[in-house]
Amino acid sequence: MQQQQIQQQQVKNLARGIGVLCDWYVDRAENATIWSTTGKTYTDFAGGIAVLNTGHRHPKVIEAVKAQLDRFTHTSFQVSPYASYVELLERLIALAPIQGPAKGALFTTGAEAVENAVKIARAATGRHGIITFSGAFHGRSFMTMAMTGKVLPYKRDFGAMPAGVFHAKYPNALYGISIDAAMNSIDDILTTDIAPESVAAIVVEPVQGEGGFHVAPPEFFRRLRALCDQHGILLIADEVQTGFARTGQVFAMDYHPEVKVDLMTMAKSLGGGFPISAVIGRQEIMDAPHPGGLGGTYAGNPLAVAAAHAVLDVIHEEKLCERANKLGAQLIENLEELKERHTFIQDIRGLGSMVAVELQHAEQVVQIQRYAMEHGLLLLSCGKHGNVIRFLYPLTIPDEQFKAALSVLNDSFAQVKSSTAA
Repeated sequence: MQQQQIQQQQVKNLARGIGVLCDWYVDRAENATIWSTTGKTYTDFAGGIAVLNTGHRHPKVIEAVKAQLDRFTHTSFQVSPYASYVELLERLIALAPIQGPAKGALFTTGAEAVENAVKIARAATGRHGIITFSGAFHGRSFMTMAMTGKVLPYKRDFGAMPAGVFHAKYPNALYGISIDAAMNSIDDILTTDIAPESVAAIVVEPVQGEGGFHVAPPEFFRRLRALCDQHGILLIADEVQTGFARTGQVFAMDYHPEVKVDLMTMAKSLGGGFPISAVIGRQEIMDAPHPGGLGGTYAGNPLAVAAAHAVLDVIHEEKLCERANKLGAQLIENLEELKERHTFIQDIRGLGSMVAVELQHAEQVVQIQRYAMEHGLLLLSCGKHGNVIRFLYPLTIPDEQFKAALSVLNDSFAQVKSSTAA
C-alpha cells in the first residue's frame, strides 16, 4: 500500500486524540536506525520515548523473546505463575536503591506502575493525599493525569481529575524556583490544602521527563526525605523515564546514595521495546495491600519478562552506564558550542545521556525538528511550553552514527538562526 493511501486511512480511522509526530511509516528498525516504508533512513534520537536504551531489536533481547515464544506466551501470573517473573523481581530488587528488605510487583505500563504505587502507599499509610510537582508527567490514566503537572495536552477536555492530588513547585534555577521556594510550596500545601497526617506520599521524578529534563538537586532530595520522615509520608521516585542506564547510573536515585526512597516505579527501557513495568519498595509497604489487590491480566507478561532479563544483561555486559556518560558528555560539549553561536539557546542540562536544550520559543523547536527529520534525524520536544529538545538516542548507537547525527543537529540550529535573521 502506498504511503498516501495509508495516510488517508489514518485520517479516516484514527481518533484525533492520538497525536502523531511523523508523516511517514516504519518498515523496519535496527539499533539506532529506522527505515521508512519509502526506503528513507532515520537516526532515532527519540528511542520510542525513552524505551530503547538498548536500541531497536538488540540481538540478545530478540533471542530471549524468541526462546520464550517457543515455550509459552501467556498464562497470567496470578493464575499460573512462572519462575522468570520471580527471578526478574529478585534482580530488580538487588539493583533498586531501597533501604532494607524489599519486594516488588510487575505490571505493563508506566502509568500502571504509578497507579499501583499510589494504591500501595494508601494501603500502607491509611492516608489518601498525594503530592506531586509542577511540570511532572506520570501518565495518561485518570489518577496519573491528576498527578501530571501540565494541562496541555494531557488534561484538557477530560473534566474533573481525581481528588486528593496537590502540586508543589519543582526546583528550577532557570525560572527562579530555588530549593527553598520548592520546599515552601510543599509547606503551603500542608498548611492550606491538606494536613500532613492525611498525605500518603510525595511522588517525584529525579529528573523530570516531559517537564523538560530538569534535574533535582541533591539538597532537594535530602530535604524531601527529612520532611517525609517528620510526617510519616512515603517518598516515591518515579524512574519510568530515568531508569536503566539513561542517566549514567542504573537509576537516577543512585546519584543520591544518602537518600533512600520508600517506593520506586520503573518501566520504558526495562523491556527493550516490550511493555513491562514494576514497583519496587520496602517490604512492609509492599505487603500492605491484601492478596488480589494488586495485579493485572497481562502484568509481567512472559515475553516482556524475557526481554527485561536480556536488557539487564546488556546494560551490564556492554557497560551502558559508562556509555551513557560518554555520549552525554559529547552531546553537551556540542550543545555548549552551539550556545556560543545561537543566542536563542537558553539552557543546557542533563544527567548522563538524559540531556535537553531549552530554546526561547516552541516555534524554534518545531523548525529544528522539521529540518532534522528532513535530513534523517528524529528528535522529540518536551517542557511545559514545548520549547525544549530532549535527546533519547539508544545508548548502543555506533560512534560514527552519533557523530553524523550531531552534524545534522548543528545544521538544524544554523537553519533556525538564518530564518530568524531573515
